[in-house]
Amino acid sequence: MEVVILEDEAQVGRAGADAIAEHVRRDPAAVLGLATGSTPLAIYRELADRVGRGELSLARCRAFLLDEYVGLPPGHPESYRAVIDREFVDLVDIDPAHVLSPDCGATDLPGACATYEQAIAAAGGVDVQLLGVGSDGHIAFNEPGSSLVSRTRVKTLTPQTRRDNARFFGGDIDAVPRHCVTQGIGTILDARHLVLVALGPAKAEAVHQLVEGPVSARWPASALQMHAHVTVLLDEAAADRLHLKNYYRETYLGKLSWQGF
Repeated sequence: MEVVILEDEAQVGRAGADAIAEHVRRDPAAVLGLATGSTPLAIYRELADRVGRGELSLARCRAFLLDEYVGLPPGHPESYRAVIDREFVDLVDIDPAHVLSPDCGATDLPGACATYEQAIAAAGGVDVQLLGVGSDGHIAFNEPGSSLVSRTRVKTLTPQTRRDNARFFGGDIDAVPRHCVTQGIGTILDARHLVLVALGPAKAEAVHQLVEGPVSARWPASALQMHAHVTVLLDEAAADRLHLKNYYRETYLGKLSWQGF
């Protein structure tokens, strides 16, 4: 696990875009894993700027969303597919038909979850997966207590997650769905490169647990410690609780020129 502590959100956005761009340069048809929420927006803006300047093309890429709410009407502006379209797909040159999300309107939700797993496998798996982390340590919608080998499935959201997400629904927690479909932790760990981004003091304890704590279902993000290629991008506030942050800084500054992300 590489922990990179940067000054602010803009630097984090550039570093996250660099990580994705490295994969696309190696394979223009790379498979991307997309996260929603406010955390990855700086990365999406930076990628859009690079595409707009002709420095990068995502035209041959495919992408999969991490999760989606259950119960929102089609076209709801806060559905994760609508958010990804608005904040990423509409701003770059990726084919919208090659961006897939879980079918949360299916009458057979378990069957739709299995179909989604099969689609990821048929694409050859995810090359680089963007992740955020909740204040309680959840990744995607794998809440505390989730199995560390779980696959795509229906989950019930905790009150804390619904409170955190109420800001996207006008501050009304009752408007936040109670259920979702999410890639499981085991599904996420199948991706070849995981890029987790955390910003602000509210994420500091979760970052401490995922980087330096024991691997535990209490903090689902701690499962990333078992992955061979993880990049954790932090601003100063999110890194505040790390005991070894000086070492992480020294390691990043001392990277060999050919290592990249």
